Amino acid sequence: MSWIYLFLAGLFEVGWPLGFKLSQQPERSRLLWLTAAVISMGVSGALLWLAQRSIPIGTAYAVWTGVGAVGTLLIGVLFFGDSASVWRMLSALLIVAGIVGLKLAH
Repeated sequence: MSWIYLFLAGLFEVGWPLGFKLSQQPERSRLLWLTAAVISMGVSGALLWLAQRSIPIGTAYAVWTGVGAVGTLLIGVLFFGDSASVWRMLSALLIVAGIVGLKLAH
């Protein structure tokens, strides 16, 4: 169950940079998106706390930030026109490989 908490924490970690980005859009409600970002931070932190009950802190933190980083990168590419260069995608793949490696080593 801890790994599920950790993966969900990583997904909510994507929510706060997304909320920050959406709050900068002129047609969006700034306060709504900033509130969503803060809530996402809290949920992400709470789920990370739950995951760390049985997953070592270093592993949990690396997976949490890795899922958040790759998820945010993919949202940027898919919805905000960020570059999808070969080097960026290869680098994201290396992060995913590290996450899988940490899971397998646990």
